[in-house]
Amino acid sequence: MNKENLRIVYMGTPDFAVEPLKVLVEGGYQVVCVVTMPDKPAGRGMKLQFSPVKKYALSQNLPLLQPEKLKDPTFLKELNAFRADLQIVVAFRMLPEVVWAMPPMGTFNLHASLLPQYRGAAPINWAVINGEKETGVTTFSLRHEIDTGDLLFQEKIGIGPDENMGSVHDRLMELGGRMVRKTVDAMMDGSVHARPQNVMISDKTALKPAPKLFKENTRVDWTRGCVQIHDFIRGLSPFPVAWSELQSAEGEILGVKIFEAEYALDSHGLVSGTLVTDGKKELKVAVNDGFIILKRLQLAGRKALATDDFLRGFSRISECIFV
Repeated sequence: MNKENLRIVYMGTPDFAVEPLKVLVEGGYQVVCVVTMPDKPAGRGMKLQFSPVKKYALSQNLPLLQPEKLKDPTFLKELNAFRADLQIVVAFRMLPEVVWAMPPMGTFNLHASLLPQYRGAAPINWAVINGEKETGVTTFSLRHEIDTGDLLFQEKIGIGPDENMGSVHDRLMELGGRMVRKTVDAMMDGSVHARPQNVMISDKTALKPAPKLFKENTRVDWTRGCVQIHDFIRGLSPFPVAWSELQSAEGEILGVKIFEAEYALDSHGLVSGTLVTDGKKELKVAVNDGFIILKRLQLAGRKALATDDFLRGFSRISECIFV
């Protein structure tokens, strides 16, 4: 079988899933259908928005399916009618067996971590949050338990000490495109050698999860150390963004998102969360082993600003404390 007659169904939704699809289409592979999430309302006007994958699929005149439920009989009939030899999943949804077992060559997934580490919905964010020095992408065969299938291929990249989630995401996205193509080629010529994940896990292996990010687990804890807080902020930037609350002398609470920060290790006698500012260009937050230096932040309901612009528009900052 060659790439011109291998029938591929591709499943994905966000920006991360566009590059691998683009690599396949522009490489001459036969993508017979794209499956993506239903359109969702967004923005002030709550107009229906197409997913990035849908936008690209439409630009290439690729057939589209957008099921609400993956076990819906109508969807399953439509999907089966494309007679796929292989299905590829990148940043989509957990598939029921009736879907992933449908094609004769099976279904493989591209995951943005070095499995078995960082199984879950937000692997790039958590790798940066945890201060990892490297991460990567993995392709693996789907099975019942999420992100646990046999490994097909894996490749690493380094993570810079000040790099944020956004730049790691973009580098992994490009690497992921190449990895998907490599996996498809190996499956066609029979050179792929699957490895069970359990052989990579010993009694001493501490598996780090990558759970979905919510408001509850993206709040800054100012009682932690400089390095941990710095990693937390860069691991959530530019999305979904670390946040905290400012409390004024009068007790007013203001929500703040923090997009960028630096840190300075230093000894001091200040309470964690105390703000130190010159009122013009510098805004620091005291933590237990130094200061977090805020570089770009956003008050609730306003736009994100560099610190100097933020200070010009918020003269009461010196009276506040992060809580």
